[in-house]
Amino acid sequence: MRARTATIGDLEIVFHDLSKRMSEEYAAAGKDAKIAYDNLMMNLKEGRAHALVKDDRAVAIIAWHEHSDAAVTSFAAQEEFFTAATVRFCKRHLRQIQQLAGNLPIHSNGWFDRPEVTRWFRIIGYVQVGHRNGATLFELPPA
Repeated sequence: MRARTATIGDLEIVFHDLSKRMSEEYAAAGKDAKIAYDNLMMNLKEGRAHALVKDDRAVAIIAWHEHSDAAVTSFAAQEEFFTAATVRFCKRHLRQIQQLAGNLPIHSNGWFDRPEVTRWFRIIGYVQVGHRNGATLFELPPA
């Protein structure tokens, strides 16, 4: 797996076969796939989105924007993204994003209390710091 600057085509590919778990996360957040797509598109146009590529095909998009004293992530993925290998890749890649965002803490939301999601965040280096707007707030402290 590798990361590169995301394109509109990458976003369309990921959303064409969006994983069910992502659709459920968006619904739990009070959004639908269209709103999530638009949010990612805005970050993409501002140069703050990466395509996560497997076998030369985008399988996920991660975007970020600075808000107050942290970088906040947005995410979309196809089902094939969710493997142990991608967790290891994301551990390194999120540190790269953190550097691009000025070494700010990274904030990510989890809308479901799923043990595998909490474990995934913990492996990457996040700590659970509370709740915000009905979601569990995870923070990746600066390196």
